[in-house]
Amino acid sequence: MKKQNIVAVIPARLASSRFPNKPLAKILGLPMVGHCYFRAKLSGLLDEVYVATCDREIAGYIESVGGSAVMTKATHQRASDRTAEAVGKIEKKTGKRVDIVVMLQGDEPMVTPEMIDSAVEPLLKDKKIQVVNLMSELKSIREQEDPNEVKVVVDLERNALYFSREPIPSRKKGASGIKALKQVCIIPFRRDFLFKYLELAPTPLEIIESVDMNRILEHGFKVKMVYTDYQTYAVDTLEDLLFVEKKMRRDPLLRHYLRNES
Repeated sequence: MKKQNIVAVIPARLASSRFPNKPLAKILGLPMVGHCYFRAKLSGLLDEVYVATCDREIAGYIESVGGSAVMTKATHQRASDRTAEAVGKIEKKTGKRVDIVVMLQGDEPMVTPEMIDSAVEPLLKDKKIQVVNLMSELKSIREQEDPNEVKVVVDLERNALYFSREPIPSRKKGASGIKALKQVCIIPFRRDFLFKYLELAPTPLEIIESVDMNRILEHGFKVKMVYTDYQTYAVDTLEDLLFVEKKMRRDPLLRHYLRNES
């Protein structure tokens, strides 16, 4: 069987209303996007990792540490659009067709190679699966109430039923015994499905919830969810950055890259 060409793309930009210059904000002396890049490189399933950006400062940093950066348009509002543009440029530069593209977030510096591998594996085992998301347990009521945490409910085969920024299922209706789950933004797409998704018309629930994956569900496609015990936290504010830095101080993955790059 032909080996799949699997690449990861980390979309990153400096413009952010809540936290300007976020990708280059330092955690333990290293820019946040650097943590994302180096940790993704530890995955055994990825052929290459790219950072897609419209900012020369980010590209310059990634190139300075030996990484691969792809310059993209400044007009993209969604990570998926920037990722798709990057895939086209990667294919043109390398002369190789991408089979699976793993979209990673440049503001989740606690990503692990195990998380990436577990998200990709369903695509390698089942040709019918087109897109995968990770999910993990919401550990507190504070997380459940936080609109920055995207919640998800799934069917009995662990396909997503719905994504929301509200607490689902509702605790007010006796859901306290059901594990509350959140989306973890490691999203592998089959290459052709990523481009198909971008051609789909935006949908009402996608817009209301501000969650891209709802577009896929509303158009009748499935999103396979994979549970992970690994905990990761998105950085949306300076407070989040300080929280994540504290969490990462004893992270065993740091020894693989921090001593050489900080």
